[in-house]
Amino acid sequence: MKLVAHCMKKTAWEAVKDKEYWGSDSLEKYGFVHGSSVKYLWRVLPNFENDPDEYVIVFMDEDKLESEVRYEDGGDYGRLYPHVYGLINNSAVTMVLEYLRDSEGHYMKNPELYDIQDE
Repeated sequence: MKLVAHCMKKTAWEAVKDKEYWGSDSLEKYGFVHGSSVKYLWRVLPNFENDPDEYVIVFMDEDKLESEVRYEDGGDYGRLYPHVYGLINNSAVTMVLEYLRDSEGHYMKNPELYDIQDE
């Protein structure tokens, strides 16, 4: 199973977790829903450290997503990140984890992800 991870505010997840589809706000703003592979999460999640809101990480099975997923360059480093060009069907969600922070507010890797090597 190839997982696509998406970080979002916990309040936003609570608002959409029982809906069939979600992501229209991201589609309107960016044209796609941002995602990350699990191996690159450590590169992406620190971007949320300065926001005091609670976040969750939503994991989706790429094969179950109904919308197109394109792997595109996230910068000048040659890393490809999954962008979902359409709504997210909740039937593709496999797991939702709390965004963990240490005492200084820095992202901490979830124990459920320890077996996955960061790149």
